[in-house]
Amino acid sequence: MHEFINYLLFGWYPYLAITVLIVGSILRFDKGQYTWRSQSSQFLRRRQMILGSNLFHLGVLILFVGHFMGLLVPEAIYAFAGIGHSFKQMMALIVGGIAGIAAFIGCSLLLHRRLFDPRVRRSSSIGDILVLILLWLQIALGLATAFWTIRALDGHEMVLFMNWASGLTRLDPGASALIIDTALVYRVHIVLGLTLFLITPFTRLVHIWSAPIWYLFRPGYQIVRSRAKTGATTTPTMGPAGAAPSFGGDAIPRAHSESSQ
Repeated sequence: MHEFINYLLFGWYPYLAITVLIVGSILRFDKGQYTWRSQSSQFLRRRQMILGSNLFHLGVLILFVGHFMGLLVPEAIYAFAGIGHSFKQMMALIVGGIAGIAAFIGCSLLLHRRLFDPRVRRSSSIGDILVLILLWLQIALGLATAFWTIRALDGHEMVLFMNWASGLTRLDPGASALIIDTALVYRVHIVLGLTLFLITPFTRLVHIWSAPIWYLFRPGYQIVRSRAKTGATTTPTMGPAGAAPSFGGDAIPRAHSESSQ
């Protein structure tokens, strides 16, 4: 029975979660674009929101990249670069620990704000609160794995998870057997992470697809210079003071206009 549950959770559940994530997000974007937003409540309480959000998003971004590099980058690439499993495990412990603490503090601030600020609480749905609680638990579980990571600094468990993830990319559900004897905290962490993927299309988490990463690659600001003469007094319509509104054209004083008629 234990082997069967492990096979379902780590052999087939990942495919279900990723499929729902991709297909569900596409359908929501197609059918409900007006709901495709983070539903920020920043205008209700700004200070705690900014601090918590920045810490949370920065930490989660680093953790996401770290998990991707740790699980999905082939082992041969690390061997080619001369990076051993012990060094990789130590870097995951240090960098992941710092990022995890930042994300945990940020998520705690956001959750406290969501639960105990009356205005924010009234504007929050059950789904908003549930998502934050699940994220908080997921980050807490990730930090808890540090205890088992310290006990396995040779990286042998990390190799098991790398081979498991590699097997899934080859469409081999049987790879779940590789992690059946790993620490329970790791496996609960994986299941909760997959569950977050599963619920993303139905919650505010869907806005992760619209993260403004393109801002990092902007060429710069466009500088626009005015053609008005330096020191000249102008009206709100850009005409000389005391003259009729120009609306973009040459201004003609009213006295000159009447004398020409």
